[in-house]
Amino acid sequence: MTKVALVTGGTRGIGAAISRALQEAGHKVAASYAGNDEAAAKFQAETNIPVFKWDVGDYDACAAGIAKVEADIGPIDILVNNAANDDRHKVEEVTPEYWDNRMAVNLRHLFFAAQAVAPSMKANGGGAIINLGSISWHLALPEIALYQTAKAAIEGMTRALARDLGEDNIRVTCVVPGGVKTPRQMRLWHNPEEEARMLGLQCLKQRVEPRDIAAMVLFLASDDARLCTAHNYFVDAGWR
Repeated sequence: MTKVALVTGGTRGIGAAISRALQEAGHKVAASYAGNDEAAAKFQAETNIPVFKWDVGDYDACAAGIAKVEADIGPIDILVNNAANDDRHKVEEVTPEYWDNRMAVNLRHLFFAAQAVAPSMKANGGGAIINLGSISWHLALPEIALYQTAKAAIEGMTRALARDLGEDNIRVTCVVPGGVKTPRQMRLWHNPEEEARMLGLQCLKQRVEPRDIAAMVLFLASDDARLCTAHNYFVDAGWR
């Protein structure tokens, strides 16, 4: 059954893999992005997936963007809250303004995106909201305290929304990626020593790829996962 899916941050990295997987499964997919027009244009040309530009940290822009997706493509059945930014910072450098910005970019928009699509999902008899968490806070990684705070909160939000929306057959789940091999992550910390350390801590000695995250999202978005809700699904090769 063809459904309408929105993937935030859906034109690069993990988000692009999710968008492609949903499209290959036969769904109508829209992808949002924030800043890289060149990458978004390339993605759209390669996939024919329509892209919509908005800053997820801007409440009004996010609300307007979701409304436009539904007007242009149709009521959203699958929402993948993927957009995030793991900007590095030291504790002593954090200001109240920076805190508010990081929470807006990494946490707040997931709730309000869910709020925005819930009426359509209710009218359609149900839907799937899939949030992207992070292994980072489970490992207590350094210099991303605010990112980890937001990602920890997402797991709590997932359970709360699943309870509140469940009577309308809306499922809410959270996918927790491990150390995914994306271009950004490779730029941030890739070196042979780190690669060996990570693989040494994983049960499975292979790097997690964006397609592995996409496979889990695709399952949770499907009718095969009709009774999966309120929980976290790790794709981390056993890195804990």
